[in-house]
Amino acid sequence: MEPENILKGRIAEGLVEELLKQCGNKVYRFGYETILQNLTQIDKSFDRESEIGRKIRSIPDFIVINEQGRPFFIEVKFRTEFLPYRKDVDRFDSIEKLWNPKIIIVTVEKPYFMISNNPPQKEEGNWNWEPLRNNQDLGIKKDVLEKFEKLVEKYCIKKPTKI
Repeated sequence: MEPENILKGRIAEGLVEELLKQCGNKVYRFGYETILQNLTQIDKSFDRESEIGRKIRSIPDFIVINEQGRPFFIEVKFRTEFLPYRKDVDRFDSIEKLWNPKIIIVTVEKPYFMISNNPPQKEEGNWNWEPLRNNQDLGIKKDVLEKFEKLVEKYCIKKPTKI
């Protein structure tokens, strides 16, 4: 993967984490990046492509508890276009079976934050998405969302200057 895409993915995770917190949710990091990173530091022979490695990679990014005390798993993806990548379909199917998460895609097209239904629903093999602002489970506040949309514009869309 390109370093720029890795960084934008991490920015997207950070934006979603802070957005959810500022809307009154409790957010806990949970994803495989943290767990797998620790495993690979412990044992260089750990195989990401083994059955256990694939299960670990399917762990959603966050556990979120909303203001009513309902827990949700959240997976976050950054995409330059709203269309999920071909590899996303298999990955989303896999994590849906194991974890049943809400999936949030951060994109450079408005609306910048899109979320899957929970449980994710499909129409003719395609995932259904709605703007995050319409999701009732996570208590998204319009003013907070607008602030984070500006951050997407600032950090994910703006062309970097040459160094």
